[in-house]
Amino acid sequence: MKKKLTQKQEQFALYIFQGMTQREAWKQAGYSTNYPIAHIDRDASLLANSPKILQRLQELRQKTEDASVMNVLERKQRLTEIARARLTDFMELGQDGSWVNIGEETPQGGAIQEIRSRTMYDDKTSFPIVYTSVKLHDPMKAIDLLNKMDNIYSEGPTVNVDNRKIEIIVQSEKAKDLTERILADKRMLLET
Repeated sequence: MKKKLTQKQEQFALYIFQGMTQREAWKQAGYSTNYPIAHIDRDASLLANSPKILQRLQELRQKTEDASVMNVLERKQRLTEIARARLTDFMELGQDGSWVNIGEETPQGGAIQEIRSRTMYDDKTSFPIVYTSVKLHDPMKAIDLLNKMDNIYSEGPTVNVDNRKIEIIVQSEKAKDLTERILADKRMLLET
């Protein structure tokens, strides 16, 4: 079972993780500094290299690395956002025409694949006309990926294939016997 760190040890590990020197982390964590610096450095180094502190530093590094990668729930939320988005979610209609309304807070903004805008001038008027097109990601692909993530497509026997081997999962004795005969025939062909 993992031993917990004391409050000082936790603070020491956090200060080291933040980039402080061992001596500075030792002082900031509240350890005694009433003895020669050489002894403080030795004790701080011993603590910094103790298994508990090294493990805690690894946990902290892992958390920061994991925070930058989408977890399964986040991926499912993004794919759901894509699957549910409609062009009308990004448009406002008024008396003076329709407008595309997209900003940082736009719901389902992750569904947008591309936005193009161009300004054209009419010969009859001096007012510019702005044409904006919005292209969304394919909702069917998002639904397909969600189904794969939830293993909806894996009914019945499954075959896992990689470059080195094929695993065949059989569900009956008859299928097992047939599979073994096929493999025996294959071995005979390879030996000749």
